[in-house]
Amino acid sequence: MRVDIAWWDLDGAPQTIDSLREHLRDGTVDAWAEVPGLRLKFWIADRERNRWGAVMVWEDDRPAGEALPPNRAAELIGRPPGHRLRFEAEAVAEGAHAFTALHGLGAALAD
Repeated sequence: MRVDIAWWDLDGAPQTIDSLREHLRDGTVDAWAEVPGLRLKFWIADRERNRWGAVMVWEDDRPAGEALPPNRAAELIGRPPGHRLRFEAEAVAEGAHAFTALHGLGAALAD
């Protein structure tokens, strides 16, 4: 498994955590649900440090040649992420939980 992390510092950006949260309600999340090989994507925010990002967990490596949904955050912020990291997952554990599925969960979609 591979893990990609994209992270923006929003200081000086035309967007805020709240405005970026709003864009998650416009179909952005659903578009990523159809990406081959993507096991999980979650969007993250750090209000204290004014940062926004996403974590993507891939079954293997991100499929070469596969078209990904538009990077709406980069479009809205006006620049690519300041930090883009890639890791090999060394081990994975899925804990006991009450959710039948994770799709559609999160503060941005709670309303």
